[in-house]
Parts: sequence; C-alpha cells; structure tokens
Amino acid sequence: MLFDDCCFRRRRRRAEGPTDPDPVVLVSGVGGSVLRARIKKTKFEILVWVRIFLANMEFKKYIWSIYNPKTGYTESWNENVEIVVPDDDYGLYAIDVLDPSLFAKVCHLTDVYYFHDMIDMLVGCGYKKGTTLFGYGYDFRQSIRIDKLMDGLKEKLVTAYTASGGKKVSLISHSMGGLLIRVFMALYPDVFTKYVKKWICIACPFQGAPGCVNDTLLTGLQFVYGVESFFFVSRWTMHQLLVECPSIYEMLPNPKFKWKQQPLIRVWRKQIDGQDDLPVKLETYAPTESTILFEEALRNNKLEYGKKSVALPFNLSILSWAAKTRQILDEAQIPDTVSFYNIYGISNDTPYDVCYGSETSPIDDLSEVCHTVPEYSYVDGDGTVPSESAKADGIANATRVGIKDNHRGLLTNNEVFGYLKQWLGVSQISQQKFMQTSKVMDESLKQNVL
Repeated sequence: MLFDDCCFRRRRRRAEGPTDPDPVVLVSGVGGSVLRARIKKTKFEILVWVRIFLANMEFKKYIWSIYNPKTGYTESWNENVEIVVPDDDYGLYAIDVLDPSLFAKVCHLTDVYYFHDMIDMLVGCGYKKGTTLFGYGYDFRQSIRIDKLMDGLKEKLVTAYTASGGKKVSLISHSMGGLLIRVFMALYPDVFTKYVKKWICIACPFQGAPGCVNDTLLTGLQFVYGVESFFFVSRWTMHQLLVECPSIYEMLPNPKFKWKQQPLIRVWRKQIDGQDDLPVKLETYAPTESTILFEEALRNNKLEYGKKSVALPFNLSILSWAAKTRQILDEAQIPDTVSFYNIYGISNDTPYDVCYGSETSPIDDLSEVCHTVPEYSYVDGDGTVPSESAKADGIANATRVGIKDNHRGLLTNNEVFGYLKQWLGVSQISQQKFMQTSKVMDESLKQNVL
C-alpha cells in the first residue's frame, strides 16, 4: 500500500510538471528535402536527392524534368517514376540529414546536414516528435504556390494542431520555405489564422536572390565545393533541371522592389565590324531587361536524355507563372494574430551583379554565356541572399535580427538558437534527458557534429 501510494505521488508530480510547448513545424528551402524516385509499377523507391555515390547518373536518370504549362507542374522525363518526399519521422527525416547513407554519417559530411542541429536543439528543449515537433519537406522543383505543396502544408498544420491538443503552431522556415509560407498565407488566410501562432523566418529571399538566381538560370548551381564536388551532382547537370523549375524563376529579383541599386547582369560583347568604333562593348541588363539575355543565351540549350535531344530554352511559360506568384507575394498580408520574426545573415560577401566575359576576352555569341565562369560584385548578406532582400519582408511590427553567418550556417548557429528559444518560450532541459530523447544519430557522431 505504501509502495502504491509512492507511485501515485510520483505520477501526480510528473503530471503537474511543465506542459508541452506549442507545436513547431520546420519548413525547408530549395534543395532542402530528401527526394526519392518511386517506380510506379513496383513502388520501389530510389534515393535521388541528396546522394553521394552515383549522384550525377541517378539525378539525370530520374529527376531531370520538363515543365507542363497545362498543369503548372514540373514532371520527370522518366515516365516510369514519380518523385516523392518521405514523410518518415513526422516529416523530420526528409529535412534532417539530406543524404542519410551510412557513408555520409561516418565521414561526417556536414554539407548534407540540414535541420539536424536545430532538431536536436528543439528535442533538447522538450519538443516531442509527432506531438510538438514536425517537419515539412516538399518537391522543391515545383512552384511554391502549386496545389500539391499548398495542400501538404495545410495537412501538416492540421496534424500538428491536432496532435498537440489544439495548440496553434509556430512555423520555422528556411530560405525559399519562407516564400512558400508567405504564398500560403495569402491564398489561405483563414487557415493560416486558425492554425498559426508564430512565424520565424530564416534567410528568406523576400525580394529575390539576384546574383545567385540570375547565374543559376545561365550557368547552373553548385551546392558543394572541394573534393566532395567530384562525387556530387555537377553544376551543369543541375542547370538542366533548374531551367525547368518554377521555384527558381520565382526567386528572380523583384523588378518592382526599390533596390538601393538595381541588380545587373553585364556582358562584355565583341562588336560586329562596322557597328562601332570600339572592338568590345559592355552590355547591361536590369531585372526588367534580363529576359532578353536569358532568351538569347539559352536559345540553343539542349538536354541529352537517353537517345533524345530535347530543346530547353528559357521558359516563358514559367516566367509568366512566376510573375503571378510575385504578385501574390507582394500583396500578402500577415494576420494581426500572428507574431512574425525575421532572422537574416550579414557580414558575408553575397553575389549581386553578375558579369560574363571581360574587356580582353569578350563574348562573341550570347550562347557562350552559359559556359562562362561568372564574375560577381558583392553586397552584404549571407553569401546567397542579400540582407537588403532578406529583411525586406514588408511586415509591420516585425522583429528583425541580423546575425553574422552564412545561408546554411544560420541553421546551426547558437545565437540563432538563443533567439528561437526566447521567441518560442522554451529552454534547454538537462543534457542527460536530451541525450536519451534525441535519436537522430549515435553518440560518437553527435560529438563531432555539435
């Protein structure tokens, strides 16, 4: 009887302890979700993003895509597969370590660690996966306002709200994930008001990422450098996907935004005889004029897929779709009931203007631009998004904080973690309990990551 009474008192004290925090949903950015190719006939799934071994080959085979203007979706060339985002571990698996292979973990390839440290931090503050902690990864090839992505976010909000016992959700977004949330907020204001309490935005290109995106559409995108790049998807292989992805066009610099100085694309051109006294000329393209350059530079772009040779010019249908997305982004209003916080990176050289060719080595035909190493002029930012764009959220009563770190580094930054704890109203629990609760990686790996 005495034993039973002690047990009862212990249970009662535990029940009277701290309540669970409000639920959090982490929303990833471009390239920030694990993607698998699911074979339609067998349902077998193959990891295609991110992977180290056979990365380039599998990427071309399964994820190279073409935009369908009738549906608004980007669809894989391989008709035998569909691209899916795993929802394991309540959506957290897809945004944690982007290459979950044993090789990546054992070799501590931190380039593929995404929300991993933040997930560990939140678990260490008492968040419980599936009750108060969720992830939302998505097919980042698609437009940020396409139905599938909007429906997925709505479903995740409802799931988090229900699992936590009817508590409103705190959203934490990174990069393009912030644009996705802003579009959702505009298109589904009643849903947003019902389920969202706070939105913490990290490194969002609210007005675009001029240097990075302009160059991506012309020469491609490289996610990793150094030795690792030899095992990863090549810059040009990535280009041939992204030129057909609405999400990239939706991050072009906003031509209506009042930039301190308009972001430019410059090209040193060789002059045709008799056209000018000078042998070379510096051509300049502002955001409203860049379409001319994109069209001309990509007019001969082709994708070699199997035995097919497919034209991949600059896609005017996607550009038109993206212009509508930009209008929605510009007109979005946050509900008065939702608190907004904006963290952006500073003190990093961030590409802004892009220049191709030089006075001594000018471009003859504009199609040569796509195979030219660019030169950048830089502004302050996180190395990807200029701080001018990231802090231009246009939201009244916003709390904004600039932190010295790069685009991805902000997700592992202790100062950022401090602000998150403050704004979420949580604190770190004991280290022992934290180590028992977190299941993401084993102890030896964790010590090398944290």
